[in-house]
Amino acid sequence: MVARLLVATSASDDPQQAYQFAKQAQSLAARVGVVRETCAIAAYQAADWTTALAEFRAARRLTGRSSYLPLMADCERALGRLDRALDIVTGPDARKADHHTQLELRIVESGIRRDQGLPDAAVVALQGPELTGGRIRPEYARLYYAYADALLQADREEEARAWFGRAASADVDDETDAAERYEELDDFSFDDLGASEEDEPDGAGNYVGVVPVGDQDLDEDVDPDDEQ
Repeated sequence: MVARLLVATSASDDPQQAYQFAKQAQSLAARVGVVRETCAIAAYQAADWTTALAEFRAARRLTGRSSYLPLMADCERALGRLDRALDIVTGPDARKADHHTQLELRIVESGIRRDQGLPDAAVVALQGPELTGGRIRPEYARLYYAYADALLQADREEEARAWFGRAASADVDDETDAAERYEELDDFSFDDLGASEEDEPDGAGNYVGVVPVGDQDLDEDVDPDDEQ
């Protein structure tokens, strides 16, 4: 019965219905880690942040996994408890987490900084060696997307468009709408260029890019793997 309910949770396209299936499974097997994890994710997708947070904590106690930390921090963020969210993101457990989990934590931290009204800090939170190589890596698609979105919120539209393009190239599984965001900014750039040419025939007001990481353009950096 529990197995059927877990399958039904995963198969349902309705977040609320999936959540109901997960709660039934939890009522039958509350001491099984994968059941609590499934219930936590279902509650998260149904935007029941309080229940999701409690279920992630229970799942973590049962499994010991650190991969729940970004979702826990995001629940705290959704509840408006930004200080608690930052405590999770910057705490000792986060520092000991695997590389993928740390990337997800950086994405959540960037969102927290934006909620705090600090768009430049949101950009900085995402910067790291994963963004400095010229090679586009599918495993970094979500990071590229988050970086592009943070740049856009910081009014760095040209850089944002370039990073949405990278995210679209890396997103082989279509997990994001990076391609659509890139096209929207591309259309905006052409419209803006047309307006500038009409209003400023001498070419005044051309955009001068700000390098987001280090002192060089990101595309010119050498990939550490290539050096080896």
